[in-house]
Amino acid sequence: MEWADGKIRCRWANPANPRYIQYHDEEWGVPLHDDQKLFELLILENFQAGLSWECVLNKREAFRRAFDGFDLEAVCGYGEEKLAALQQDPEIIRNRLKIHAAVNNAHVFRRIKEEWGSFDRYLWHWTEGKVVYESNQTRSPLSDNVSRDLKKRGMKFVGTIMIYSYLQAAGVINSHESGCFLCSCQA
Repeated sequence: MEWADGKIRCRWANPANPRYIQYHDEEWGVPLHDDQKLFELLILENFQAGLSWECVLNKREAFRRAFDGFDLEAVCGYGEEKLAALQQDPEIIRNRLKIHAAVNNAHVFRRIKEEWGSFDRYLWHWTEGKVVYESNQTRSPLSDNVSRDLKKRGMKFVGTIMIYSYLQAAGVINSHESGCFLCSCQA
């Protein structure tokens, strides 16, 4: 379907939500190498579990405020008082398990950075720095392997479907649909 601006986009992009259109056009599937942004995206994907990405995206600015701009060291330092405050914040998703997982995952993320020099290096080593082109999937051997490794390291809410979504969002996997103006169609 051609949109009002003359472009064809992936079917999942909601034409009624400008924030979602901008996300599709400028962020989703673009190779990401900045550790701070990779951390933010990981935490947001954790909160998406069981919900729509559009719901989380609409709350992204509130999450940034609530989680101190996704400053890794700040999140690693959260204690019970901050966790309780997050559970009372009406502008974010107040799931206690996801909030606690965010702090837990921050610690694991930091350990991976220390081990690999950067989380970026760890994430992209799975594909030897290359983008994988595939569409119409919700999981793959790649997401299975990354998920398994992150779970072994102690991360929570990192099942293979969530990790597949994360890899797509971070541009490790390019899944723009055939016909989308951003499709590289190398799949």
